[in-house]
Amino acid sequence: MKKPLDPVSGLHHVTVFALDAQKNIDFYAGVLGLRLVKKTINFDGPDVYHLYFGDNLGNPGTIITFFPYAGLVRGRKGKGQLTVTSFAIPIASIDYWLGRLKRFNVNHQPPQERMNGEVFIYLEDWDGTGLELVAHSHSVGMGHPSGPVPSEHQIRGFFGVTLEEDGYERTAAFLSAHLNYHLIAEQGNRFRFAPAHRSREFVDVLCAPEALRGLSGSGIVHHLAFAIKDDASQVALREQLTNTGLEVTPVLDRKYFHSIYFKEPGGVLFEVATSDLGFTVDEQPDELGMHLQLPDWQEPKRSKIEQILKPVFVNLAHFQD
Repeated sequence: MKKPLDPVSGLHHVTVFALDAQKNIDFYAGVLGLRLVKKTINFDGPDVYHLYFGDNLGNPGTIITFFPYAGLVRGRKGKGQLTVTSFAIPIASIDYWLGRLKRFNVNHQPPQERMNGEVFIYLEDWDGTGLELVAHSHSVGMGHPSGPVPSEHQIRGFFGVTLEEDGYERTAAFLSAHLNYHLIAEQGNRFRFAPAHRSREFVDVLCAPEALRGLSGSGIVHHLAFAIKDDASQVALREQLTNTGLEVTPVLDRKYFHSIYFKEPGGVLFEVATSDLGFTVDEQPDELGMHLQLPDWQEPKRSKIEQILKPVFVNLAHFQD
């Protein structure tokens, strides 16, 4: 079986359904202090925004993105879904974040401990999206120098994600055989997988056969994307996957990366996205997220698209510490 020239290296992004674009920006750029690195459209539905949040440049492993659909019914987290997206914060920042979440009336739970003594805060955004802030000693990254959160407390990218499944065996075998993720720890019904030589960007598989199956809607993750180096490695991985009988999309041009999509054995939609393009292909680093960016094939329709989309803004004054 042909192997990718370079295997999957970790997480790339998580994409979620939301309800209101402006409230989404206020939460992720305002409350959480991430940078809005790209304001574009859903390439498969140009009447809907696609908003990208991440570190200062939107590096792979820091990006959470949203499709905000007005009027969308709230979904239900459950089996067959990515139910929690976990961000890394500096190890001494738990008290800071508890105060910040309380200040902005964010639904959250008291700090909890998990495997290896890691301390985390579970919270939900306005749509009920499951999130965690995990105190992590290797919490290093670019952060957002102009964000509302002090640099010493800023989110430093993904700690990992949690997939809720009937069982872990088939997903475990798939992660190991094709995506360069291997079992490194387990606790109760939680099984943790990591890419080689990485101390974060984990994939936790939570065995929950008794749980209800998840329902799509606002607050629900649409897909999880893994990072791969370039087109050649992606094409080789696609060949490897299709040779097993898996249904994989053709390579799709997402402007900021190239993508393939497929479902893992537990039903979660996976993407593998290239890491060699990035968000500065159409904006300078100091202007990321400031203007509506369209794929080339939609530029002739810009005027019509701008009339459909309700204007949104990043206003951080209310969220500054």
